[in-house]
Amino acid sequence: MSSFWQHVLIAAAMIAAASVLAKLVDRRISRHHLAPGSVTRYRVLRRAIFAVIVFVGVMSALLVIPQVRAIAGGVLASSAVIGLVIGFASQRTIGNVVAGLLIAISQPLRLGDEVEVEGLEGVVEEIGLTYTWIRTRDNDRLVVPNEKLASDTIRNSTIRSAERLAEVTIQVPAGSGLRKLLDALRAEGEEMVVSDLTGDKATVVVRKWIPRSAVAEHAASDLRIALNDRLAAAR
Repeated sequence: MSSFWQHVLIAAAMIAAASVLAKLVDRRISRHHLAPGSVTRYRVLRRAIFAVIVFVGVMSALLVIPQVRAIAGGVLASSAVIGLVIGFASQRTIGNVVAGLLIAISQPLRLGDEVEVEGLEGVVEEIGLTYTWIRTRDNDRLVVPNEKLASDTIRNSTIRSAERLAEVTIQVPAGSGLRKLLDALRAEGEEMVVSDLTGDKATVVVRKWIPRSAVAEHAASDLRIALNDRLAAAR
């Protein structure tokens, strides 16, 4: 066997070893059960480490072959590599990777967060190195480049609070008994506002904080039923 093919076999073995090592490291990291914030960092970190190990393994394997090493050495020794790195860094793909790492560190959004991007609401399902997947209420997937998420405004309804607000608007009779009705309704909500008085009707907005895991529509329905029972008992 010629020396060239010996070098090719060594290079193939190095690439295979790098792939196995990357998978072992990825599996080791994935065993941890962490909070949402830490999970987001670990997901991106796993992908970055996996990519780096494979890249280093492939480059090391190629440098084993003398013909390739001679070319690579000349390129690395020249200033052209600096321009090459800068040129690639300015591209969207590299920009998305850098943005993905920034998202993992600063965490404007995390896995499982409820967010609004470009007027669409959904739950963050996956944060990759280049794209983030958001599951909408229609069970569609909104795929957003990380660079866009890092530069645009995002509304995150989960990151600071584990609760959401259920809001119900009802009309009650206005008049001297209005305050009594409001006192009866106040037991069902944390916030209550009389938003309008028209003729013999008063429009009342009742707000109640519910667990983030609860469905807002179902909680609002239960709140309407409870308010109706309170009104019936107060009359």
